[in-house]
Amino acid sequence: MEYADSGFINVFSLQSNNMPAPFGLKEVREAYMRISGCVHRTPVLKSQNLDSLAGRQLYFKAENLQKTGSFKARGACNAVLLEKEKRPNSPGVVTHSSGNHGQAVAYAARCAGLPCSVVVPKGTPQVKCDAIRDYGAELVFCEASPASRNETCAEISSKTGRAVIHPFDNFDVMAGQGTIALELLEEVPDLDAVLVPISGGGMTSGIAVATKGMQPNCKVYPVEPYGKLLQRCLQSKQRMWPNPPQFIDTIADAIRTQQMVVEAASGAAIYAAVKSIEEVDAAPEKVGVILCGGNVDLDHLPWFSRKTSY
Repeated sequence: MEYADSGFINVFSLQSNNMPAPFGLKEVREAYMRISGCVHRTPVLKSQNLDSLAGRQLYFKAENLQKTGSFKARGACNAVLLEKEKRPNSPGVVTHSSGNHGQAVAYAARCAGLPCSVVVPKGTPQVKCDAIRDYGAELVFCEASPASRNETCAEISSKTGRAVIHPFDNFDVMAGQGTIALELLEEVPDLDAVLVPISGGGMTSGIAVATKGMQPNCKVYPVEPYGKLLQRCLQSKQRMWPNPPQFIDTIADAIRTQQMVVEAASGAAIYAAVKSIEEVDAAPEKVGVILCGGNVDLDHLPWFSRKTSY
């Protein structure tokens, strides 16, 4: 496992342990058919300026243009629609989220005609809270800690019987996220590498499984914020973060690409493509970059404020 540390982000390569995955390309293709009526096939974009800066060909998968504003709609729709298939009389679904997954599950539940509750931490941007409510879901606030999110979600599930749609620790969600790679590699089949911003790992897992099934020579590189310690945990095969888990303090300026606003996590993948990937492995020539979302709180953009007077 190779590793590059920029002081802002970490980029590392995933190595297969040759153990069978709990889902594969078959399940990703089935997910694609299942969700096709609910999500967009997002475009793959190019930028001559960024190609020049990176010294390689970059292909940007624009999930910021996806339904609900992020890739999360794919996994949420697959998991929620499967819940409806398995339990036609399902009492609904519940999830916890910092915002994007919550919007996605609320949207998926509306598509499936199921009741939905979304647990979000106090302080979640208002724009995300409003979107969750607009999709028809019940919004429940909890303390801003991973433990509180899990406990509140479990309590609602226990009381209502609603199925928990975990943001990333769910194979149906992972298979749905893998449809990103399905589309990307159908359009650019000879990619050498794919850069994936990583948080919980659901998108990275889905993309890694789909990529291995479609193009085994294409490497998948997770991009993590500095301080996350994921690569070092995988390398040492032991947990290195505190217990109970805490959210890391990470700041990344919003980045404009192709005249679009993307989330800071997408900006990290762009930064890695331009500045860091050659430090990890033999320099790839053709690189896919996942622009994972575009849900930005406009009140906190560095170049814009609603309070500005004109």
